Amino acid sequence: MLEEVKHYYGKVLKTSADLQTNACCTGEAMPGHIGKVLGELVPEVVQRYYGCGLVVPAELEGLRVLDLGCGAGRDVYLLSRLVGEQGSVVGVDMTREQLDVAESHVDEHARRFGYQGSNVTFIQGELERLDQLGLEPGSFDLIVSNCVINLCEAKDKVLHDAWQLLKPGGEMYFSDVYADRRVPVSVARHPILYSECLGGALYWNDLIGLSKGAGFADPRLVSDSPISIDNPELAKLVGDIRFFSATYRLFKLDGLEPSCEDYGQAVIYKGSLEGHPASMELDKHHLFETGRVAPVCGNTWRMLHETRFRPHFEFVGDMETHFGIFSGCGTALPFDTGAGAATPSTSCC
Repeated sequence: MLEEVKHYYGKVLKTSADLQTNACCTGEAMPGHIGKVLGELVPEVVQRYYGCGLVVPAELEGLRVLDLGCGAGRDVYLLSRLVGEQGSVVGVDMTREQLDVAESHVDEHARRFGYQGSNVTFIQGELERLDQLGLEPGSFDLIVSNCVINLCEAKDKVLHDAWQLLKPGGEMYFSDVYADRRVPVSVARHPILYSECLGGALYWNDLIGLSKGAGFADPRLVSDSPISIDNPELAKLVGDIRFFSATYRLFKLDGLEPSCEDYGQAVIYKGSLEGHPASMELDKHHLFETGRVAPVCGNTWRMLHETRFRPHFEFVGDMETHFGIFSGCGTALPFDTGAGAATPSTSCC
């Protein structure tokens, strides 16, 4: 399927208007400060955008960023502006035609941003061979990807290599397409459905397993939206399978626990992140309002305390005293405590 994908994105697609589903042209509402930067980009780069989400987390100034499957460079240049002249962005893509477009606008974007020189680099290569591209392990603060990992067959290899390339406390923040069940071969191998990001979509629960296997112990869902298929023939072939565009964030933190454990901790957001004066959203279930004390589990506490977000929070507590499962995460205690309990059984099960 690799050569078919190269042909589709290199020869067939010229703009997002050529797509036959909305899987690769969806996205979240653009916040004002990001939309302003998007308006500074060269139109040709924007028109060749095939992403399914917004891969621009908060607090980017000065970061070293890697964009997996950068295409014509829209997200690279968007991030280039947001990391500032002291930061840098590396874009990797396997399609020469897409990279030709991206590379042709390097100097123009540096000029538009007022930089002395460009802070972006483009590399041609396959995402399943990141370890062969000369990228230094442990050298990136942030890795992003926008609707591309579904096109990779060895998705576990991509996630494993991403873990190796991140600094401790670094983050993988990526949007992709997922299914509500495992996709059958008839859909997975269909040339158009595969190339438009549906055929290779992971069952969402398999992503959780692959992420944990790569070292990302506590994957966090940030946002999601359903995908429509407007082509009747393709919709009939897909049947009842439901597809979603979803953004996940994975932190490189050793020792994260498999469940939400309570250590009596809390955080207070200072409202100091650029573009987020009223609140900061860590994931779909954690929105921190400015000035409000928010109890959190141990993993969430560490995702804020041991990453670039630390200066923007006040922290209460430590990891010394354990109180069991965090009350906001499922059943606190699965065992009957005695009140109204049935007569004990002698059975071992």
